[in-house]
Amino acid sequence: MELKRNAFKAALREGRRQIGLWCTIPDSGVVELLAGCGYDWLLIDTEHSPMDPVQTMPLMQAAAPYPVSAMCRPAWNDAVLIKKLLDCGAQSLLVPFVQNAEEAEAAVRATRYPPHGIRGVSGCTRANAYGSVAGYAKRAEEELCVILQVETVEAVDRIEEIAQVEGVDGIFVGPADLAASMGRVGEPAHPEVREAVTEAVRRIRAAGLPPGVLSSDRPLLESATEAGAQFIAVGVDAALLRRGAAELRDSW
Repeated sequence: MELKRNAFKAALREGRRQIGLWCTIPDSGVVELLAGCGYDWLLIDTEHSPMDPVQTMPLMQAAAPYPVSAMCRPAWNDAVLIKKLLDCGAQSLLVPFVQNAEEAEAAVRATRYPPHGIRGVSGCTRANAYGSVAGYAKRAEEELCVILQVETVEAVDRIEEIAQVEGVDGIFVGPADLAASMGRVGEPAHPEVREAVTEAVRRIRAAGLPPGVLSSDRPLLESATEAGAQFIAVGVDAALLRRGAAELRDSW
């Protein structure tokens, strides 16, 4: 069996815009439903959800038959959590709260086998189709996509040094945590935050990497897109469900 191609990574390399959706509801039926909605990528989140790494596997399996890329976010920049997600079959990772080049290097090392990293070797996991992919350990990194999240003023100040770390495939800006870091907690759509996000996107693009962002604020997304954001998450499953249910109730 051939090593599975990472369509999301290929799209980033080709400069194609990718529209995504955040998944926080740990239910394979919900992910399967969303996988058929035409998004380019779905982010399965274990940082701000009830999920642990093992629970991501049936969600990735639910999305697999559809033309959508499943990305996973570990709860922290932790080699143990990253290893578990990779063994469950994740090919794209969004690593949160990366503050500097040293932490960026640690995130990349967690996805690489020795001698280039510290990922543990297992011969029979979903990652290598349970041992069916010949030479998986030697080629795995070709199709792994490592996205790092900058979400504080300190991290944004160090975008250029983070972008220079070999093995980083993109940088994602987190408006909510950046707003908190700026003293604007709970105000991710504030004009100052919007400008900070837009400027961060410009600098990521200038540093030679594809920038990403998540927001439910349309003006922020439009500003970030104009600045060069390439992979854009436009909503969160739980928020969409609540808003739709509330609007329907209000209409009655």
